[in-house]
Parts: sequence; C-alpha cells; structure tokens
Amino acid sequence: MRRSRPISLLLTAGTLLLLLIGLFFLTHPHTATDDAAVLTDDEPPLRRTLSAPAATSPDTDDTLVQSASVAELTQKLSTRLVNRAVRPHEAILIFKDADGYRRFLARAAQSGVIVTGQIDPLNILRVRIRAYDTFAAELVARAADYGGVSANAYIEIPPKPSSRITGRQIAVGNTLLTTLGVSAGTDTSAWGRGITIAVLDGGTLPDPTLGARLRYLDIGLGYSGTGEAGLHGTAVASLAAGSAADAPGISPAATILSIRVLDTDEKSDVFTVVQGIVAAVDAGAQIINLSLGGYSTSDALARTITYAQDHGVVIVAAAGNDGATRLTWPAADPRVVSVGATDATGSQASFSNSGVQLALTAPGIGLQTAGLNNERILFSGTSASAPVISGALAALMSQTPGLTAAQAVQILQTHADDGGAAGADPDYGSGVLDLGWVLSRNDPDRVDTAVSGYHYDSDSGALEVIVQNRSGQAAINLTLIANLNGTITNYLIPAVPPGQSGTVILPIDAATAASPITLRTRLDNPPSVTDAVPANNTRASLIDLSGR
Repeated sequence: MRRSRPISLLLTAGTLLLLLIGLFFLTHPHTATDDAAVLTDDEPPLRRTLSAPAATSPDTDDTLVQSASVAELTQKLSTRLVNRAVRPHEAILIFKDADGYRRFLARAAQSGVIVTGQIDPLNILRVRIRAYDTFAAELVARAADYGGVSANAYIEIPPKPSSRITGRQIAVGNTLLTTLGVSAGTDTSAWGRGITIAVLDGGTLPDPTLGARLRYLDIGLGYSGTGEAGLHGTAVASLAAGSAADAPGISPAATILSIRVLDTDEKSDVFTVVQGIVAAVDAGAQIINLSLGGYSTSDALARTITYAQDHGVVIVAAAGNDGATRLTWPAADPRVVSVGATDATGSQASFSNSGVQLALTAPGIGLQTAGLNNERILFSGTSASAPVISGALAALMSQTPGLTAAQAVQILQTHADDGGAAGADPDYGSGVLDLGWVLSRNDPDRVDTAVSGYHYDSDSGALEVIVQNRSGQAAINLTLIANLNGTITNYLIPAVPPGQSGTVILPIDAATAASPITLRTRLDNPPSVTDAVPANNTRASLIDLSGR
C-alpha cells in the first residue's frame, strides 16, 4: 500500500522510526484463526465472507505506530514473527535503494540476523532473527535505509475441494478442449510453440505428456517434489501444456519451466515465491503460473509483480478454494490474472473464491490430467483453472505473432462467456474462458449467439436470462423461448451488438420463488442465419431460490 502523505527530507530519527514501524505492521500477515478457513464435508457450499480484513486493505495497529521504544519494538517483532501464519523468526527486509541494501549486507553480522536469501535486483533480503533486541536497535538506527519490513507469510496449495462438493457439479473429464469451445478434430499441435510457461509449484515430475519440453530451474529447493506437492505440480503443468491424448493440455508445444517453490513441509512463503518469480522472469518465461495462495501479503510481492510487468511477463494465479468473498494473494493483486473455477457447464464451482479483482474463470471440476508415476487423475480446484488460462494465453500468443502476453489477456477477457449477471462480476470476473471464440474472433461472418446463463436479482425479484452475442457481427431479431415451470413465453430481442450481452427479465412472484423452479430456454436466430455453435443456444436448469 502506498502512503498518501508526502514525507519530508528532514525527518527526525524518531519520525523515521515511526515510519518504519508503520511499514512493518502494514505488511505483516493477519493471524486470525479463520484465515485458513476451508469448506469441509460438513459445511454447505455457500458463498461466505471470511471474518479477516479485506485482502486489499492489510491490517494496521495504530497503537504500535505511536511507540518509538526499542523495547516495545523488540516485543512486537518477537510476537509478529512467531505465529502459525508465518515462517517463525523470519523477516523480509526491503531496502529503498541499492546503497542501503549493500550497507546492510556489510553490517548484517552485527544486526542480530542471519541472511538466508537475497534478491539483488529488488534489494530484498530474507533474514532469520538471532537476537530480537539487536535487530530492533538496527531498525531504529538505520530506519532511513528501509522501504519495508514484513513477516515471511506462508503461501500454500489451495485446500483440495471435497468430493461431496465437487460431486454436485459436472466434471470435465477428458473433454477440456471441447468444453472450451474448440471444435473436435482441431489441430492444436503447434499451440504454444515458442512460449515458455513457468510453473511455480511443488516441482513437476517427468511424464510422457510433457516429454522433452519440460525444463527445470533450481532456486534452492531442488527440482521435483514428492507426494502431494509433486502431484500438484505435475497436474498443473500438464493442464497447461500436456500433449498426450489421455492427459491433454491447452498448449502441447509450449515449454514448461518448472520452479519448485514448495519446501519439504509442502508449503511455500512470500520470499520464495518472490524469488521464483524473479528467476522465471530472468529466465525468459512469458507466462508464470501460480496455483498457490495465501491471505497475507508483503510489499516484496507487490514489487515483484511490478518487476514481472515491467519485463512484459504475465502472472496467472488461482483465486482460492475456500468459497470466500475475497481472493488469496497473489491473485488479489489487480495486476495478476486471477482465475476462478467453473464446471463443465460453465457454472461457478461452489468452492471458488469471489472478489472484485477476479479476472476470469475456467474449468476446474474433475479435469483429467497427469499425476504421479505416469498415472492419470481427476484434478479439481482453482489450481486446475489457472493453468488452463496459462495454456490459453500461450496458445493465443503462438497463433498471433507479435501479440504480447498483456494483449492476450485482454483478448481472453473480451471474448469470454458471460457468467452470472450481465457484464463483469465478482463470481466470474470477465467471464468463462471460450477458446473457440477467441481463436475465431477475426471472422466477421461467424455467427454464435448463446443463452449464457441465468441470474436471480433478489432486489427486483426477477430471474434474468443472459443472452450473449459471440459473433463477429450484430445479432438481430432473436427470439428467446422460455419454459418456466411449464409456462411458455416468447421474447423478441431486436438486436445485440457483437461481443455484448443482453438481459431478458422473467418476473418471479413469491409463491414461485418458494419452490424449486424448472427453467428451459432456447434462443432462435432468424431462419436464414446459421449458428456456428447451436449447442449453446439452449439451457435447462433446476433453480432453488429458497437457499435449501
């Protein structure tokens, strides 16, 4: 978070200390016990808000900022750096410039810490505290050198959605490409060629679906993980770039750069993720996939996202699997392509986190992919949805020479299937990935109109049918035929501009809303028009508005 008040160059030592303490407590991780709340088998899959502070507003402690006592700072440091949400006794030090960074390295041995990691391009250090009082005295004496101090918060694999929850929605299985609107028989063998996707995860294991396109970069944790971490990293990489028929990815010609960021405890942390991002950028990756997250952040992560952005690299991150109305970091950063999960019908997965920063959604229920020992598994979660987007970006970039990663993101967003209410919303972001539409976006003669979804507006008491025009031209004189609990009504839709959505309102009275509703809809074009994807012109749902 940037401070809003200008800072004088003539600050006193005491005021500098206040600034330092403020920076520390602005970026320290929240420690409330429900930060790691997940949906268990006994919990209903309802949208809910975690009681922790909003992810875009890190918590502060005004009473701490008022103190300039070294003794108090020592006590607060020892408390903040030892809790279940952080690597114990570790801190991330961010320096304002390279001179301050080098000065600290020269005196580090006398500062009460051991330097355990360095990111020279960003002037960031990872330290382990040996003596809290000596470290506090260092912060007081050299406050002008520091740009921030934070705990080293954990970043982890999102909790695995329970089978009880995922079983209620339609699995994708081995139909990922057709689910994304890619026509059967499409030659995808060149998709992703010349593009490197860095997978920062548990370490990708060799598998025939990746073959010789799998490369490794060791940042100190080795190459391949084991157990759940290795399985997770392998599944993620395969969804982005698998080539085997039984474990297909989106971009089978892309290079995967596997960077293991999960330690032996199967956890990562802010510093390690920052280190991995910088290494991936420096190694030439155009896309970085992070199917990891946490509810705490640091200015170190914000600086690193800027570093990637300045080098033209896009970071794609999982939104989280807690069914929360906030995203995990780094997905919560609006510069990151945050990804939520849907099932095979394009309906939001009940475990998928929501938030205003959400960029896109993609299939994340029961995707067939690679696991351990060349096995094939069904993989669910926003961890699965993120690499689908990463692979789609690689495919689009390889098929459109000269397209930047940032431009590719915009195309995915402007050619996504509308979900929820018309337009962007916290549950679906800009919509559900439609790779078929993306790759045919320049065909002015292609016609594809669709019943995109249903949405209940509780304020107006109306059931909305969202109609979307995915064509290269305006759609005119459409007819929506709605069968609501056996009552059939026709609605004329005069025109929908290309790429836009419209809403047909179906009034619902209280008696109708009190019981499950059966709604079937069909969208008809004029007889002279041939729809390229007629399957998406019909939709049928059993809708329960009572919350049972």
